[in-house]
Amino acid sequence: MYKKIIFLLCTIAFASCNEDAKIEKEIAAVPVDFEVVRFDREFAEAMPQKLMDLKQEYPFLFPQQFPDSVWIEKLNDTIQQEINTEVGKAFPSFENKETQLHSLFQHIKYYFPQFKAPKVFTVTSEVDYKNKVILQDDYLFISLDTYLGEGHHFYVGIQEFLKKNFRKDQIIPDVANAYAEKYVDRPESRTFLAHMIYYGKLLYLKDRFIPETADAEKMGYTKGEFNWAQNNEAQMWRYFVENELFFDTNTELYSRFLYPAPFSKFYLELDAESPARLGQYIGWQIVRSYMEKTDASLKEMIKTDAETIFNKANFKPRK
Repeated sequence: MYKKIIFLLCTIAFASCNEDAKIEKEIAAVPVDFEVVRFDREFAEAMPQKLMDLKQEYPFLFPQQFPDSVWIEKLNDTIQQEINTEVGKAFPSFENKETQLHSLFQHIKYYFPQFKAPKVFTVTSEVDYKNKVILQDDYLFISLDTYLGEGHHFYVGIQEFLKKNFRKDQIIPDVANAYAEKYVDRPESRTFLAHMIYYGKLLYLKDRFIPETADAEKMGYTKGEFNWAQNNEAQMWRYFVENELFFDTNTELYSRFLYPAPFSKFYLELDAESPARLGQYIGWQIVRSYMEKTDASLKEMIKTDAETIFNKANFKPRK
């Protein structure tokens, strides 16, 4: 009997791998056309007399309420010039990321055929890390000065849990997340579960959009943090169940378990060891379990309410 079960599991796994390979082959054939504009470089190399040319070409990057003197001052600002230099050193080329963006856009278009690839602009933003990636209409803006590496001197004074993701490897996961947020509606319910599943849906879309990316990168975790989450699934699950948190509407739970922070707040000794946003992680595992155990399509999953996903997932944490 044991051998039969092992054979059955291997057969299922093999079939799943074949199906995934077939899908990836289809995705590789999806036509996607887009342009990357190195606006950060164009602005850095501009002379004041050429400013009008830039304004005419990219008027949406020059708000009308600011006079030309503001932009000329910015061109001559020593801090901006240092930002330009550091970004130029870190990103002498954007070809690798352009290739990864192409693959990401192919995956999105495969699952959402109405998707239209944006015009991509690389910019600087005076290290505005709250807006590292911005999607606006048909444009995608990527602030390169927020991806210079967590040890960069520009980030001195910024909390460690934030700047650990100021790395090149986070550009594609951040863009994937921005698109996932377009397709998943924010929850109307205030329950902890509804918000866990919301983030779980975003992360599951990242599974589909950037399948070659490591799970830790999708979460914005270090390998150690991700291993901690995996090794403590049962303990976290037991805590949520025993404290009846899933259907609790106390919004304090969001900051304890869903939002960026130094660590999650169980109010236990393990807090200092734990990564933040563990509610997102568990929500992700619930959504994954739901998709494995049902025949729901991606679009159906997105529209399915949190309680239905929770009940049908029958999620069992690893021990």
